[in-house]
Amino acid sequence: MEATPPHERDDGITVGLFWVTADGVYVGAPTTAPAPEVVLETSGPRVKGPDPHAFAWSDVTELEVTEVPVRSTVQRWALHAATFAAAALDAWVPGSPTEMTVSITTPDGTVTTPVHSSAAVAYSPREIALSRRLIGHFTQGTATPAVITEWWANQTRPAGILRSREREAVLELWLARA
Repeated sequence: MEATPPHERDDGITVGLFWVTADGVYVGAPTTAPAPEVVLETSGPRVKGPDPHAFAWSDVTELEVTEVPVRSTVQRWALHAATFAAAALDAWVPGSPTEMTVSITTPDGTVTTPVHSSAAVAYSPREIALSRRLIGHFTQGTATPAVITEWWANQTRPAGILRSREREAVLELWLARA
């Protein structure tokens, strides 16, 4: 995939594998055209970009997100130390976002597309597990992304980036409503 940085938006937030905004729910980060992106709509997932596709949830048998950057506790502490040191030296330069792969399977076959991770560095293992459980509810027909968009519409916007435990709590809330 072309190294297009995630689209800068002030009205969105990362929660698990999702980027939530007034415009919709993305798997990973929204991008700038022509880079591909996956939007989860109440009717089904939509792949935007050079090879667009739209699916109904009733036709989707699996939606899998792979190559997800995962961080361990050791990595988290090392990142904090490196970020502090880089800030002290005014030397930190953000890198390119990590690529993940989204595969959408229907009876007609599988469509695979790369997407950018919306995590600054990586996701916690629990965030990944909770996100995948929620995606499972979408593909099983027991919930739609409306659980996320309703939260966005009715929730006071967070003042900043949510910490890992806060993101996990939001994912648990969505799962309870699924």
